[in-house]
Order: sequence, then structure tokens, then C-alpha cells
Amino acid sequence: MRSIYCILLMLMLVGCDSNEVGDVSLGVFTTKDIKLDAFNDPIVTGVTCHVSSIEANLDLSDPSDSSIACRQTGPITNEMIAQIDKSKNGEVLFTKSKSIFFKAMKIRRILDAENQTLMYLAYSTKETSGSFKHSLSTVPLWGTEAHSAAEAQRD
Repeated sequence: MRSIYCILLMLMLVGCDSNEVGDVSLGVFTTKDIKLDAFNDPIVTGVTCHVSSIEANLDLSDPSDSSIACRQTGPITNEMIAQIDKSKNGEVLFTKSKSIFFKAMKIRRILDAENQTLMYLAYSTKETSGSFKHSLSTVPLWGTEAHSAAEAQRD
């Protein structure tokens, strides 16, 4: 019996999120809510992403759907861009558990160097209804210090 209480406590703590900036109920007769999280890129600190996803409070797994919108909210420097992973896979910046069965939502940053754009991809790590749910947002470097430095290097 004691182990059941421990498991329930751990599940409640998994739902706690210090990045949460909004919580919208989907109605009186449902236990599902839309959670809105703010996420600041740890390296490119001039970028903030807002992610919405559904949490099913009494279910063992949350739906895989999510949406992401990222915007420049501060300076983006050449030094920041120099520090990021420039591979085609980019790097995972954020992970949020969506199930006790190993499903997670991840946010990955990928640099499109040719178009001088940062891409932020939110995706589910488990296939649902024949699809891996995902959402994409981009932040152009045009007009930033990083873009100006890249242009100077090309000349």
C-alpha cells in the first residue's frame, strides 16, 4: 500500500512544471487541460518559445499533440550561434514526460545555415494514430548581430 502512495506522489510531481505560464480548462466534464509553457533557449538566450500541449490529469498518458511558437525576445549574437550544435540533427533543448510508458515531448533546435534561420521542432517520441505528432517554429537571424557577422564572413 505504501508503494502505491509513493507512485501517486511521483506522478503528481511529474505534473509540476516551473515553466508553466498558462492553464486552460477544456470544460467541466473533462479532466484534460491545455498547458502553456514558456521555454528560453539556454544558449541562444534571445529566443523564447511557447509550447501548448494537453494534459490528461487522471490518465496514464497525455495526448501527443502540441504546438510551438518561438520568437526573438532579445539579442542574438554571433558568439551564441558559434556555441550551438550545427549538425542536421541539431540538439534537444527540452524534454517533458507525457506518459509513464516512455512517451515524451521534446524540443530540438536546428540551424538552417543557408537561410540563416533557427528552427525549433516540438515532437512526440511515440507514434500515435500512425504519426509522430510534431510542430515547427522558426526564428530568422536576419537583422541580428549574428546575421550581420555571417554576412561579413561571406564578403
